[in-house]
Parts: sequence; structure tokens; C-alpha cells
Amino acid sequence: MKLFALLVPVLLISCSGENEKLKELKVETEIRMTIAEKNKHAVKAFFQALENENVEALVALFANDARHINPYASGLFPEGANGKEEIRNYWTPVFPNFDGMTFPIDELYAMEDPNMVFVKYKGQIKLKNGGLYENDYYSTFKFDNRGLITEYVEIFNPIVAARGFGLIDQIQ
Repeated sequence: MKLFALLVPVLLISCSGENEKLKELKVETEIRMTIAEKNKHAVKAFFQALENENVEALVALFANDARHINPYASGLFPEGANGKEEIRNYWTPVFPNFDGMTFPIDELYAMEDPNMVFVKYKGQIKLKNGGLYENDYYSTFKFDNRGLITEYVEIFNPIVAARGFGLIDQIQ
């Protein structure tokens, strides 16, 4: 009985320490989930700004030193842009070339680091000539601690894009 009386306080202290660690883990998880949800919301706002053809709303989502990267530009499309002003210059001439666009999201995930978001989506763009350009996209978004985009990588099939815009013979 004396041994039991000696062990109970030790067990209680041990459990108390584990409870504190569990509480800390829970708080950390809640913070990460909040950051992830905020960043996923920013990704949705990005696509909404594109669909609304609102360059100012789009550019406002980016940090001053942000990068927009198109790794499969194939010599036909811009390779991307660096900084807010270049991002503005990248997107400003895009909207007048189309009669509307939508970007339905298939999948949207915050990564292990909640400041990185992956999205799988479709691009459906009405061309001025009456045609429709469609492509499948994968993108990653990286965010700073303020929730601004620091890096946007747009991955698309360049063959489909070249066909859609009548540029297949110009692929480099």
C-alpha cells in the first residue's frame, strides 16, 4: 500500500506533463489549420479574381517580391513574372483577349507546411473567335506569414495550349 501511495503522485505528475504536451500540440494544430484555411481561401480568391477579370484584386493577393512561374511555357507563353508590377503586366493584357473564363477546382489541399497549397483545376476559356480553350492545370501557391502569395507555379499541358491558340507549329 505504501508503494502505491508513492507511485500515484509520480503517475499524476507524469500524466500532467503529457496533458500539457497534448494541449500544446492541439494549439499548434489549430494554428496550422487556421493558416491552411486562410491560404486555401486566398487561392479561391485568386481564381475568383481571374474569373472576374479583376487585375487589381489579383495583384493585391501577391507579396511585393512574389514570383509567378510557368515551367512549361515552351517558348510560346511568358515564363512568368517577378514582383507585383510584372505580375500586373503579365495579367493585364490577358483579359481583353477572352470572352470569359472559369477555373473549376477539382482538388485543393494545404500541404504539411500550411503556407503551401496545391490545387488541381481546369481552365475553361471562351475565345473571342467563339472557340473554347480547355486545359488541365496543377498549381502550387506559397504564402508568407501575412497570407500573401510569394510564389505561384502554373503547370499546364503546353501541347493542348498550343493547339488551343493555333500555335502548335511554333513550339520550341
